[in-house]
Amino acid sequence: MKFDTLPLDSRLLQSIRARGYTDMTDVQEKTLAHTLEGRDVAVQSQTGTGKTAAFLITLFEFMLKSKPGQRGKALIIVPTRELAVQIEEEADLLNHHTDFSICSFYGGVGYDKQLSALSKGVDIAIGTPGRLIDLSQRRNLRLKEYRYLVIDEADRLFDMGFLPDIQTLIQSMPPKEKRYSMLFSATLNRASRQLAFEHLMDPVFIEVTPEQMTVDSITQELYHVKSHIKLNLMLGILKRDNPKNALIFTNTRHKAFDLAKRLTANGYKALHITGDLPQKQRLQVMDDFKSGRFAFLVATDVAARGLQIDGLEMVINYDVPQDCENYVHRIGRTARMGNAGKAVTLASEQTFLHQDAIEQFIGERIPVLEPDSSLYETDKSLQSVITRKFQKFASKRGTDRPRRGRDGRDGSRGSRQKNTNRTV
Repeated sequence: MKFDTLPLDSRLLQSIRARGYTDMTDVQEKTLAHTLEGRDVAVQSQTGTGKTAAFLITLFEFMLKSKPGQRGKALIIVPTRELAVQIEEEADLLNHHTDFSICSFYGGVGYDKQLSALSKGVDIAIGTPGRLIDLSQRRNLRLKEYRYLVIDEADRLFDMGFLPDIQTLIQSMPPKEKRYSMLFSATLNRASRQLAFEHLMDPVFIEVTPEQMTVDSITQELYHVKSHIKLNLMLGILKRDNPKNALIFTNTRHKAFDLAKRLTANGYKALHITGDLPQKQRLQVMDDFKSGRFAFLVATDVAARGLQIDGLEMVINYDVPQDCENYVHRIGRTARMGNAGKAVTLASEQTFLHQDAIEQFIGERIPVLEPDSSLYETDKSLQSVITRKFQKFASKRGTDRPRRGRDGRDGSRGSRQKNTNRTV
């Protein structure tokens, strides 16, 4: 079904066309069928299916149809700063032919810019629970003015312990009878349903059975490989497939840092993003990656959850995720919005046991390929490490000159003559 068939405001339709959207995804079609009728919804949908556009289009349409003095504002609650920025960017693109004021609010940065935006007036506020509560308690964010609510990635918010904060925010907003609300979650588990029953008005539950848990347009490959030659295999795969960009996942921050350095030493310009990086640096890394200033980003799950990277050609699971859902979230970074993509998983002797659980979760077998010996590439970073260590050793020992004795003469044994004229 095409967006042009929807009874949307002409300005919004222009923005949708300018964004390049023509055909609706499954979650967009099923969600908009109810939301545009004014029904609250609780939607089960994986990332990468177009859910962000579904709730943004709904918000834009309602706010455009409202009289300026009666418009009300929209609040979007998200679990991470990265997701807040991502949704703000998408909202700005859809705001091309409208005049909404949009801003994201999150911790780890100063207040000046956010307070300035609130003082001027914000139509759509996107933020993490902690900073939103902080701004509300300071009375800069007047939640009674927000008549539209979106809770995105509800399951992730619960996992991170934000449920009490969500309830605090909702209780400061207009009651559900006078508020329009949407909830989105990768799984409509007990906690998600309970929150929907408590805070949504007679919600419609929409369970989009994935085209499966994974997208058909993602080519999946799995290789069994010894951990000490895993990098050699990945280098061979990168050389063979030559992707214009790739997102590479590790299970630890230390591994992400180390792998980015080693990739760069092998001629693949790479940076890493982990939860312990300063917020300003994380945002700069993501901006540079999205703009193509470097092609390979190494990340942990915490840092990359919910990231949207248009045109991402490849995802590599350098470490097999221990959580089955993280496999779906990881590979869902590619093949977005109908594009094709590739997901490669490297299962070593330390992580291959997670394979069965992942396949059971996604309901399909991941094709296992046997790498030919020619696929392994030499790891040039090892030579760099050896060279640096030798240079450091040589500098300390002074191997470029002979060792000297204390008297300045050659310090080798036997170089000093015995004094035969001693007095006995």
